[in-house]
Amino acid sequence: MLIGELARHTGVSTRLLRYYEEQGLLRSERDSNGYRRYAPEAVDRVRRVRELLATGLNTDAIRTVLPCTHSAGPGVRDCAHFTDIVDGQLSKLDDDIAELQRRRAALTDYAALSDLPTPTPAPNPTPGPGPSSAAPSSIAS
Repeated sequence: MLIGELARHTGVSTRLLRYYEEQGLLRSERDSNGYRRYAPEAVDRVRRVRELLATGLNTDAIRTVLPCTHSAGPGVRDCAHFTDIVDGQLSKLDDDIAELQRRRAALTDYAALSDLPTPTPAPNPTPGPGPSSAAPSSIAS
């Protein structure tokens, strides 16, 4: 399929598809006229890339973990480097959450010193094991 067809099937712009290819996340063949041709499996691959981007992974990490993913359908194979990358991302998210909570508390304290109404305190989420309920179903498997 041509790049425009892939864009229509996935809802991803042609510019972004070219970027994915540049980053090594997607492969195409070239016709004799120079047009990109994608295999039918490229639709699933683009969807998987989008799911992984939504988790906060960058394209370098995604390029590393894509070989661990199933070609079609949800889930991943048992790959040590996938686990390492996910653990690193989870740790980074925990650090980011802690920093945001610190900033919120500081801002709440600052607002309490003003004439403004005191903001409602945020619930204190406790990170737990397992995937978040907000995770796409194909990743949570």
